[in-house]
Amino acid sequence: MRYDAIAIGGSHGSFDVLLRTFGEFSGIELPPIFVAIHIPRGSAPDFVTHFNTRCGCRMLEVEDKQVPMNNSIYLAPGGYHALIERDRSLSLSSDGPVNHAQPSIDVLLESAALAYGNRLLAVLLTGASSDGAAGMERVHALGGTTIVQDPKTAKAPVMPQAAIDRFQPDYLVVPEMLAGTIISLAGETQE
Repeated sequence: MRYDAIAIGGSHGSFDVLLRTFGEFSGIELPPIFVAIHIPRGSAPDFVTHFNTRCGCRMLEVEDKQVPMNNSIYLAPGGYHALIERDRSLSLSSDGPVNHAQPSIDVLLESAALAYGNRLLAVLLTGASSDGAAGMERVHALGGTTIVQDPKTAKAPVMPQAAIDRFQPDYLVVPEMLAGTIISLAGETQE
């Protein structure tokens, strides 16, 4: 595989984009996918159940010291920051909000960029804050590949536009093309 991990961040409006995207991953071999979306504390189990039921994907709530596996999606729980350690295990932090968010997309992306460097594919979706823009810029600076949702197609364009204002992403995509773009960059057909 060209990438060792995929990290995705989003907020307002990203739930539907993720449902559609993850639903198209069936039969495709992908590296671990880490997701930080702005969700309330205690709601991650409901999100995990919903995604697994609707998409047929393997989504898990991030747990401390978890070792990520291919073909699995790891959702940061509300009320915590999810981080990727240098040894590429997952960890949780109860530090206060970053960019008014907990989990913070920037925290996830910045730690993933340090752990994976140019072997990281990072995606930033619709959202009503600038959380994620600095993290995406860090991924870009460390040689990772960046995909940003076209703000014109975003339910809340602030988040993707904040990233575009900081750097030139490698790919600007509409939601309908996100799964195909990820698969073409990072996927392999399962035998």
